[in-house]
Amino acid sequence: MLSREQTYEEIYGAFQWRIPAFFNMGVDVCDKWAGQRYRLALIFEDESGQVEKYTFWDLMRLSNRLANLLAAQGVKRGDRVGILLPQCVEAGLAHVAIYKLGAIAVPLFTLFGPEALEYRLGNSGARAIITDEANLPKVMEIKDALPELTTVVQARGKVPAGVVDFWAALDQASASFTPVETSAEDPALLIYTSGTTGPPKGALHAHRTLLGHLPGVQFPQNFFPQDDDLFWTPADWAWAGGLLDALLPSWHFGIPVLAHRARKFDPEKAFHLLAKYGVRNAFMPPTALKMMRQVPRPWERYDYAMRSIGSGGETLGAGLLDWGREAMKLTINEFYGMTECNLVLSNCAELMEVRPGSMGRPVPGHRVEVVDPEGRPLPPGEVGEVACLRPDPVMFLQYWQNPQATADKFIEDWCLFGDLAKKDAQGYFWFVGRKDDLITSSGYRIGPSEIEDCLIKHPGVALAAVIGAPDPVRGEVVKAFIVTKPGVAQDQALERDIQQFVKTRLAAHEYPRQMEFVSQLPMTATGKIKRNELRQRELARQGK
Repeated sequence: MLSREQTYEEIYGAFQWRIPAFFNMGVDVCDKWAGQRYRLALIFEDESGQVEKYTFWDLMRLSNRLANLLAAQGVKRGDRVGILLPQCVEAGLAHVAIYKLGAIAVPLFTLFGPEALEYRLGNSGARAIITDEANLPKVMEIKDALPELTTVVQARGKVPAGVVDFWAALDQASASFTPVETSAEDPALLIYTSGTTGPPKGALHAHRTLLGHLPGVQFPQNFFPQDDDLFWTPADWAWAGGLLDALLPSWHFGIPVLAHRARKFDPEKAFHLLAKYGVRNAFMPPTALKMMRQVPRPWERYDYAMRSIGSGGETLGAGLLDWGREAMKLTINEFYGMTECNLVLSNCAELMEVRPGSMGRPVPGHRVEVVDPEGRPLPPGEVGEVACLRPDPVMFLQYWQNPQATADKFIEDWCLFGDLAKKDAQGYFWFVGRKDDLITSSGYRIGPSEIEDCLIKHPGVALAAVIGAPDPVRGEVVKAFIVTKPGVAQDQALERDIQQFVKTRLAAHEYPRQMEFVSQLPMTATGKIKRNELRQRELARQGK
């Protein structure tokens, strides 16, 4: 456990990993708490407002039944099992049961279409999948193309012939199960990257990854856990953010989790949930925070009392930090990581100064540096690629069936993040851009994030994305794609006003010389802007 009695330097310097030889995530997040018979583990509110509550004792017995059910269907140690479910009790049970069985969970986003699902299920060679009535048609559409997928389990709704009825089968299964003894290095989880460039790659994680995540959760959640903590995130549990930044770490610490994820994020509903259930801790993606910021004076209508909010995925600016202090009465802690090596940089407002725009400092237990193309750590102030040194318990084992991509991810023992950043003298990291997002204009190296952060501060701008557009004189110029707020006239006067707004707040060479008003921006399933898609669109427009 981290201690408030020490400085950041003392905590970082003294930290030591204690990873046992044998460790099973399913046992850790469930069974060890089941002896406290009435300890609350999950509150599930569905889209109709119906509420269900489960204790850790409930989860232990139900996950044991599910593990027996899967074993009866032929699932064995090392087999991959897809989980195509929204935030719900069945999704949580599926993870716990699969880990206890020694199998490998493959979480899948419910908004994936058939082609995306077919690729992931086919690439992973999944033997079984657990889904629900809403998503079953997509699975059945592609099932014939997936010869290794022999078992389909449906939770809730009318279950057709040939599909296993989740709850009916659980009723017939035994509540006694002896978990498989897994080592900390055994594979447990296969999460596919969001696919910003090229086909998605499956990042294979060991059981130890949960232990590797813990300091990176405790930092942004201000020494999590504390008395009366209760965690919620609108991020889907199919992604590392929802699963490994929220659900599993909370259960590791015996902290209850609220499960609710609407098909479309509603900022008013978010405030309602925070107040209704007394949510104390949250992982909120920046996009969700920006939408919540549009709700006028929420404290006058909702009785919420947050203790901590962590955010990651895009850089937070001073505007969101100021809003968090006003509306949430706390400092939002930005953190940083990737699917392959998550939560390695973070802020912690109770321990250190939070500097607007900074990704934070290295989380205890992780050696993180800015390195040059040869893998040499760079001095403060120089731009290079973010990298984390192995061995590290949070780091992935490999890309599934892709040894070349795995090798390409490393320089010597440095795992490369693909992000350019610089580190200051105090060890704070500052995001510059993706390696392929950096804009070079008239000799200047310009990162898009700072410009985007400035653009969304303009009163007429709702969302913004920035790329480098080819220019015969300057090499590239800054081009902004702008989604305006409702009712704002998209004309030359607005364009000039936005340009002047940026020019006067950043620098003359950073203002967008080109601008395009769009109705929406291309986003990944995790809410990140697909700048590469915008670049390709721009190149096609110019006939390049």
